[in-house]
Amino acid sequence: MKYAETGFALEVDLTRGNIEKVPTDPKMTGLHLGGDGVAAAILWERVPPEVAPQSPANLLIFSAGLLAGTPIPGANRTCVSSISLQSNLLVNANFEGFFAPELKHAGYDRVVIRGKSTSLVYLWIHDDKVEICDASHLQGKSAMETTAILRKELKDPNVQVATIGVAGENKVSQASIEHANSSASQGLGVIMGDKGLKAIAVRGTKDLGIARPDELFARCNALYGEIYDNPSCGDLLLSEHDNAWHVANLPWTAAGERVKGFWTPELGQEWGVRVEREEIGYQWENYSQEMEEVRETVVEESKLVRGTGCYNCPKNCHKVLSLPGERQYFLKSYSRHVYAMAAYGDLKLNYDVLYAMQDFGLDENAMVQLFAFVQDLHQAGIFTDSDLPDFPADPIGRYLYILEKVANRQGIGAILAEGLCQAAGQIGKGAEAYVRGVKKTAQLPLRWKTANYASFLMYAAGDKMDISQVEGSFPQLPIPDRKEREAFVKVWDAAPQRFKEWFLDWEPEQQFSIEAAAEIVGWNEAMHYADDILGICPLLSSFRGQFGGKPPYHLNNLPQLVSLATGIELDVAGLLEISRRNRQLIRALNAGRGQRRADDEFPAELWENRDTAMEQQHLDAYYSFMGWTAEGIPTRETLTGAGLDHVSKVLMARGLLTGE
Repeated sequence: MKYAETGFALEVDLTRGNIEKVPTDPKMTGLHLGGDGVAAAILWERVPPEVAPQSPANLLIFSAGLLAGTPIPGANRTCVSSISLQSNLLVNANFEGFFAPELKHAGYDRVVIRGKSTSLVYLWIHDDKVEICDASHLQGKSAMETTAILRKELKDPNVQVATIGVAGENKVSQASIEHANSSASQGLGVIMGDKGLKAIAVRGTKDLGIARPDELFARCNALYGEIYDNPSCGDLLLSEHDNAWHVANLPWTAAGERVKGFWTPELGQEWGVRVEREEIGYQWENYSQEMEEVRETVVEESKLVRGTGCYNCPKNCHKVLSLPGERQYFLKSYSRHVYAMAAYGDLKLNYDVLYAMQDFGLDENAMVQLFAFVQDLHQAGIFTDSDLPDFPADPIGRYLYILEKVANRQGIGAILAEGLCQAAGQIGKGAEAYVRGVKKTAQLPLRWKTANYASFLMYAAGDKMDISQVEGSFPQLPIPDRKEREAFVKVWDAAPQRFKEWFLDWEPEQQFSIEAAAEIVGWNEAMHYADDILGICPLLSSFRGQFGGKPPYHLNNLPQLVSLATGIELDVAGLLEISRRNRQLIRALNAGRGQRRADDEFPAELWENRDTAMEQQHLDAYYSFMGWTAEGIPTRETLTGAGLDHVSKVLMARGLLTGE
C-alpha cells in the first residue's frame, strides 16, 4: 500500500482526447520524492532538447508535493513544470492553496498534459471520473469568474480550480495560472493557453493513507500550535505597515530615476480604493405638495473582509478585499508589494491595479518589469505617441492601459506580450539596453548598496528563475549587535554549526570568504528544493530562516515527518542528497538545452562599482562546490555520484561531457 501518495498519475493527451490512469514509478519516487523533482525527471525522459516550448510534445505537469494532503500543516503546494517559451529552459513555479490536496484525495499524485486541443477545453477530475470538457462558455472569463462558473456547473462548491485568464488564452508570455488566492508565474500560463486548456477542475473524496498515523497526528497537533504562535513565519510582507526597505531596495528602473524618501507611513493608507458618486432620488415634500429632487453623495471604499489561509495551515497570509463596484479581490502572497512598490515618479499602486492583473491572469512580477520597460522606452523617445496612442498622463492610468493592451494583444501590446527580450529585439532602436532580467526571465530587482556575492550567485546561477525561491534560509544581512547575533544563533536549529559560526563573525560591510559564499548558496538552494518536492510552504520553512532563526520546518526535522507520513526511512543526509540530486538533474536538463556559463549573469545596475573579476571567482568556487565543469555543466562524476548515471551517459553521447 502507498502512503502519503496515491501511486497513480493522469496522462492527458489533448490532441487525441485520450486520458489514462497510470501507476507511478516507485523507483522515481525513491530518487526524487515528488513535486518538481519528479516533474523534472519526467521532462528529462520525455522532452528532449529538440522539442520546442510550443510543440505539442512539450509537457505541462501539475505535480503535488509528496506531503500534500497529509496532516502536516502547510503541506499544500502544487508544482507546475514545463519548458519555458521565454528561455527555452525548464521552468517550475509553485502555488499554495487547496489544489494539490484535492488532487491527492481524487486519487492522483500528478497530471501530465501533452498535445494541443483545437478548441478551448477544461479538464474535470472527480475521483475516477475524468473528462475533457468544452470550455467555449469560459472564453474571455477571468480566473475568479471561471472558478465560480465551474463550481455552479459541476454543482459542488468544493471543486478546486487552476485556470488561466484572457492573457493565457491569448498566449501572452506574462500569463499566470491562477488558483484561489495563489498563482503559478514564470510564463507557465502561456504554455497552458497554447495547449488550449482553460482550466483543471478537481474534486476528491478518497482517503489518503498514512504510514504511522498516531505518531504523525501527535506531532502535527503540536506543530499546528507552534506555527500559529510563531510571529516569524507566514507572509509577513502582507502584515507589515512600514514598507520603507522594500520601496528603497526593489526599484523598477535605474537608481537615478527613483524618488528618494518615497515611502511615508501615510502612503500605506493610500493603497485603498475610494469612489464617490452622486445618486439622485425623489421624495414627496409635504410643504410644497410635490416631488422634489434629492442629491446624495455615496462613498464606496475598499475594505478588508477577512484573512484566509491555505489548506491545513493556521496562518491567514492571504487577504480578501471588497472593492467598489461589488468586486472581490484575493490579495495574494507578496502581491501587495508586487516586488515593486518602487519609487518611480509619483506612482502609487492601488488595489485597482492589482485586481486588474489578477482579472486578466497576468503575473504581477513580470508586469512590473514590463511597465518599467515601457516607461523607460517612452522617456528615451524609443516609444512615441504613435506607439502608445491615447497613453494616459497619470501612472495608474498608464499601468491599466498597458495591462489591457498586453492581455488582449492590442497594438504595441502584441509585441510586449512576446516577453521582454523578444519584444526588445523586435522594437530595436537600443531597446535591449532597458531589459532587466536573468536568463530572459523577469526577476525580482533587488538592489544592494554594496556588492553581495551570495546574492550574485543566487541571481546568476540559480535555476529557479526567481531569487525569492533560492534565498531565505541564511540571513541576507548581518545583525550589527553581537549580543543580538548570539541570541539569533542560539535558537537557529536549522543551520549547520559552521554556518552559525560564519554568521556570528559576520560584521556589516564584511564579505564572506568565496568558499563560504558558495556553500551558503548551495544550502539555501537545497532547502528550497526540499520544500518543493515535499509541498511545504517556504513561508514556514526555507524563506523564513532569515527571520528569527526559528522556522517551523527545516532539513533537521523534515525527514522524520516524511518517514511518519510515507514509511520511507529518511534522515537528514538522505533528504539533502535527494534535494541536491534534483538540483543536478535540472541543471543537466538545462545544459542539454544550451545553458552555459555565459548565461549565469544578472543585470549590471543592481549594485554600483561591480567587480566582475570577483564575481567570476565566486562563480568558479560555486561551480567547484556543485561539481560542475568550467561551463557550468555537472560532471560525469557528479551525476554518477548523485544516482544520475543515465543522465551523464546522455550528456556524453551529445558531446557535452567527456569521459574525463
